[in-house]
Amino acid sequence: MASSPARPQQRRPSYRQGLIGVALTAVAVVTVGLLGPATATADETPFESDAQTSANVSHVANVPKSEVMDDYNSDLAFTGDYAIGGNYNGFVIYDVSDPEDPQIVSEVLCPGGQGDLSVSGDLVYFAVDYPRASDECGAPAVPTTDPNGFEGVRVFDISDKANPEYVAAVRTDCGSHTLTLVPGKDGEHDYVYVSSYSPNANFPNCRPPHDKISIVEVPLDDPAEAALVNEPVLFPDGGNARTTGCHDITVYPENDLAAGACMGDGILMDISDPAHPVVTEVVRDENFAFWHSATFTNDAGAVIFTDELGGGGAATCTEEIGPERGANAIYTIEGEGADTTMEFASYYKLERHQGDRQVCVAHNGSLIPVPGQDYFVQAWYQGGVSVIDFNDPKNPKEIGYFDRAPIDDDRLILGGSWSAYYYNGHVYSSDITRGLDVLKLTDPRLRAAERVTYDEFNPQTQPSYRPGR
Repeated sequence: MASSPARPQQRRPSYRQGLIGVALTAVAVVTVGLLGPATATADETPFESDAQTSANVSHVANVPKSEVMDDYNSDLAFTGDYAIGGNYNGFVIYDVSDPEDPQIVSEVLCPGGQGDLSVSGDLVYFAVDYPRASDECGAPAVPTTDPNGFEGVRVFDISDKANPEYVAAVRTDCGSHTLTLVPGKDGEHDYVYVSSYSPNANFPNCRPPHDKISIVEVPLDDPAEAALVNEPVLFPDGGNARTTGCHDITVYPENDLAAGACMGDGILMDISDPAHPVVTEVVRDENFAFWHSATFTNDAGAVIFTDELGGGGAATCTEEIGPERGANAIYTIEGEGADTTMEFASYYKLERHQGDRQVCVAHNGSLIPVPGQDYFVQAWYQGGVSVIDFNDPKNPKEIGYFDRAPIDDDRLILGGSWSAYYYNGHVYSSDITRGLDVLKLTDPRLRAAERVTYDEFNPQTQPSYRPGR
């Protein structure tokens, strides 16, 4: 495997001491010529789906995981004709210019889990939540009790998609379970909101109380100088008894608004000053086990929060668990600024009951950008992918689905769709064990979404949309 090429001087005139000789030379990049899928031939067997789908959903492609990315797949981000797939071992860059025939361009082997990521121009921000001996890509895992262990955010330059470069690493308390890109208002900086949780008095880099997030500032003209700039405490009173940080944050920069899914609390924040977010509203639901993620409607009039009942390791989509535990909760949003309030509207849960040997949980999704309408596509692990109409927030319903058979009929095995997002005409699903799936939606109610295109899309950094954009 080849190491990353030498750094281009005009892009990055200086580097922090310690990264030059360690992290930069340690990143392993595997290009399509080594581990990518075989080139298609005229007599290649046509793709055949191994899943059941509703009549308005077509499974058009699958790219299996390679030997290099043999750990769990996680989140996705998009830029131009490329999808970037996170993995506990690093990340994969896919060429999706032909969505029915995606190709692997490169794979970056840089373990650290769980591989949550965002893309900003030529930069990728990558979350590291499992301690390594150093910030070097090849560093071995170390116990959480190691005071010298590295967890936090890695920064890569992907201007050459076939040869990404590792340019910076920023340590954060309790690591980075997830991260969220917040573009700076000056156009010269990015801010990365880092969510992490589960402190312990025995963890030297992750001690309680941990009622905060970390904020990393990245100067776009010199991303190697990325640094921690703030650690705002979101719960000065400690929050819910189950809250020891946030799991994930979704921002809507155009509205200076953010929603935090923070274990035992759901929050709204004013992010008009990206480096200093302010909590404006907190809601709790004793029916929720673990506030996991959030998505706003395009008009910011409502927000969907998800409940990761069972921590992503249990069969929760069963008749026994019922329709309200482990569900989405839809809240309407009223007012502005400090006067903002959230009002509960309804729950949404898969009615397609899964077996007791299928890990199924409400997970990551995005809006389907039909202007003036509210449609959502969402991953449910082995519950597959659900297409949801929530135009009536009090009566959401499934209108389409993608669903595979159990991975194992006898054992409970982690797998299925981690993230499912709509991007420029197709749904891309990151399957934990089976690779990248591509779906085509043929429902006439969703056709207008095909006229909405993005140059870049991070689902936790929501853009507004309108026809032709």
